[in-house]
Amino acid sequence: MTDELPAAAMPTLYIFLDEGGNFDFSTTGSQYFTLTCVSLYRPFKLHTGLDTYKYNLIEHRLVPRIEMEYFHCADDNKHVRGKVFSMLADSIPQDSVDSVVVEKRKTGPALQPPEKFYPKMLGYLLRYAVEKASHGIGEVVVITDNLPVAKKRKAIEKAVKTVLASMLPEATPYRVMHHSSRAHYGLQIADYFNWAIYRKWEHDDASSHQKIKLQIRSEFDIFKTGTRYYY
Repeated sequence: MTDELPAAAMPTLYIFLDEGGNFDFSTTGSQYFTLTCVSLYRPFKLHTGLDTYKYNLIEHRLVPRIEMEYFHCADDNKHVRGKVFSMLADSIPQDSVDSVVVEKRKTGPALQPPEKFYPKMLGYLLRYAVEKASHGIGEVVVITDNLPVAKKRKAIEKAVKTVLASMLPEATPYRVMHHSSRAHYGLQIADYFNWAIYRKWEHDDASSHQKIKLQIRSEFDIFKTGTRYYY
């Protein structure tokens, strides 16, 4: 038995998901909701660099949080945040990031329940990301953070299955997996990209966004007047 794959085997497309904002559609909720994915093929070149940087922070007692386990953009201090964004700009391929931006006040009441809202928005995002894949796909693996809400987990799995089953060749497998972001640099990378996009829209702060703008392939305002999206 061998772990080696045939040379002609098509690569697996990994899609890492993150989100910003909340599901509160009242005036006290966030103005925007963002759903962002990072599409990557192995080898994941940045993982080693992030791991080295994390342990450099620990060894030199520069950790931004007590017992830093992982990178989390909202909690990391500005120096760590700046360094990680520079690493993303240098190591993540251009046009690897797609995002759907929802101005929540424009969302009709029928679409607001998470089990309806999430599959619709995720469906738009996944369809575009897979359609823009740079070459043939052997398998699609969608990875999200662990989700405590059962309805949300089911909504994600429904969206993945609905979209991918309708657009991939019949023999192309796909999976959705829920991992802890603490254990996966792919999810931490998605968190950083989504944070920058969310900050741009929710807080009119594009300073971090500017650093990684070449990596962002699409940033779609889903309810922009007069615009039709992929469905």
